[in-house]
Order: sequence, then structure tokens, then C-alpha cells
Amino acid sequence: MNQQDLQELQAIRGYPALSILLPTHRKDPEKRQDPIRVKNLVREATDRLLAEFSRREVSPLLARLNYLVAQIDYRYTLDGLALFVNKDHAFKFQLPFRLKERVVVDETFATRDLVFVLNRSQRYWVLVLSEQPTRLYEGCREILVEMTNDGFPMTYNGPGVDLSMPGGDGVNKSAYRDDRHRLFFRRVDAAFGRIATVNPLPLALVGTDRDLAFFDEVSANRNLLFTRLTGSHDKTPIRQLAKLVWPLVRAGLAKQRQEVLKELEVALGASGIGEAWPMAKEGRGATLLVEEDFYYPARLDASGLRLVPADDSSAPGVIDDAVDALIEMVMSKGGQVVFVDKGTLEVHQHVAMILRY
Repeated sequence: MNQQDLQELQAIRGYPALSILLPTHRKDPEKRQDPIRVKNLVREATDRLLAEFSRREVSPLLARLNYLVAQIDYRYTLDGLALFVNKDHAFKFQLPFRLKERVVVDETFATRDLVFVLNRSQRYWVLVLSEQPTRLYEGCREILVEMTNDGFPMTYNGPGVDLSMPGGDGVNKSAYRDDRHRLFFRRVDAAFGRIATVNPLPLALVGTDRDLAFFDEVSANRNLLFTRLTGSHDKTPIRQLAKLVWPLVRAGLAKQRQEVLKELEVALGASGIGEAWPMAKEGRGATLLVEEDFYYPARLDASGLRLVPADDSSAPGVIDDAVDALIEMVMSKGGQVVFVDKGTLEVHQHVAMILRY
């Protein structure tokens, strides 16, 4: 699942919308219980629907649900499974984080838990440079999902592929083709830049030395680059690519955390979520640092600018977790978010922010 998937789920409305969420397992013997648990939750969901609707009314939904369940490959389960079904749509997601087991029938799909975990997961971009074609993936820990919007995947159709090379005396064919490749990777970089402006995640770059060099020459997004994998991987299966990239990403994120913590010691910053919130609303947040397990139910005061802590996260007018809202606010205004270990920011009440000005 990526941010695009989440937005698609949140846009769908109409009763009944069925959500089935549960933890799953990667290894035996625990893995053997997963099909049984799914079967029991499907039975619970079916009983709840039939208690409210006739079988004829919900038969399209139940047919989609049964088809979706039949497509689950329990050999490759991860840490969580989410099924979302209504009469017109069916979605299945294997997730690299655990979910609370539950069945929800509502006007909308139950995405709250996914928003919480997705915001706090190590997410990143992987751009695999190649002529045939360049692909973009969004990573969440060791899972990659290919992006198929904003022109991706992008294929080079210049001289030497679909077009003939120019002829004649004095023509340096090698230099001509190199120029065309620079133009192609400039187009790739522009397309990636449009996506990264909305979601400025760290970038892992993959490609041959030659393609990496061309991209480095023309890229306007080098500020997001934090690791690279050298080699030809345009035909590497997605699971294998993830196994190669994730260790590099994890090491890069660890290095990034150390660098940002050093920067925080000397940079202009906000300490605590109370200080960070109005600064983020003004678009001043360059880098937000958050302890991974910290959450903060709160409500806004009369001014709409200040947070007041709340004891009951389910009470009317309470933001379930202001940390998630702060994360989304900073990212929507072009800032980056860095997660650190519990206790690292104790002196800052678990949240700190480096300011742009």
C-alpha cells in the first residue's frame, strides 16, 4: 500500500463498506493459522451483513469478497492483511506491519489504523534508471509498489532505439546520443519532481554507472537522494529489487537520523508539539523529528492555532493523534519527517522541528 492507494480508499463512500483487518505471519508454525483466521473473519462479516440486508442485496459484495479471499497467497503473507470491499470495489493489501484484528461495516473503509502506521513507517522512493523503461517505486520498509502515474514508467524512444542516428561527416554519433539521453533523464527528473513535491520522501537511485552519471548531471532533485544501487536492474523482479535496496535504505536512514540530530543542536528550531504546530501551519517546518512511539490526542483552542491535550481521543472535537496531523501538515508543505528512537527527544517532549526561517 502507498499514499495513492490510501487516498483512493478514502475517496470511496457508500454503505455498506466492509473492512477486514488482521495480523498475519511470515513463518511457520504461526503462518498456518492465517487461513483459519481469515475464514472466521469472513464468516463474521457475512453474518453481520445478512443481519442487516437480504442476501440478494449484498450478493455483489459477498461475491467480490469471496473472490478476493481466494486470491490470497498465504505463502507470501507479511505482518498484516487488509481487505476492503463494497458492491463496486475490492482491494487486498499485504502489509509489512501488524494490524489490530477487526471487522468494520461503515459508510467508508476503515483506514484510520493504516494512516497511523503508514505515516510512521520508513517510506522512500526508488527510481530505477533505464532506457527500457525507467520505473518509479514507493517503498515502505522492505515492500515496493510500482507507481504508474505522471508518465511512469518512462521509455526512451530516441536515436539508437526507435529513431535512426544522424549521418554525415563530422557528426559525433556518441555525443549526439549522450545528449538525447540527458534530455530523457531530464524529463524523468521533472516527472519525479512533480511527484516528490507532493510527497518529498528520501530517494534511492538505481542504475548503471552511465545512467547514474547522466541523471546526476541533470537532476534538480539531488537534495532527496540518500543512497544508490549500481547495476542494471531494469529486469530485476520487484521482490528481489526490494531485498537489494532495503538494506541500503535502512543504513541511509540511520545515517540521516544522526546528521539531523547534529543539525538540531545548532539549528533554529521548535521544541515540543505545542511549538511545532503553529510553525508547521505557517509552512516553516523544514525537518520534523518525531519519536516513533509517541502519539498525542488533542483539540484546537478557540484561535485554531494552539493544541490543548485531550484525555479521551474519541471525544467530539478531538484530533485522534495530533502527531499524525502534524506529520501530514509538514509533508504537504514540502518538509521532511525523520523518525528517531524512543527517548531520543525527551528534552524536546518527544517532538522537535528544524525551521526554514
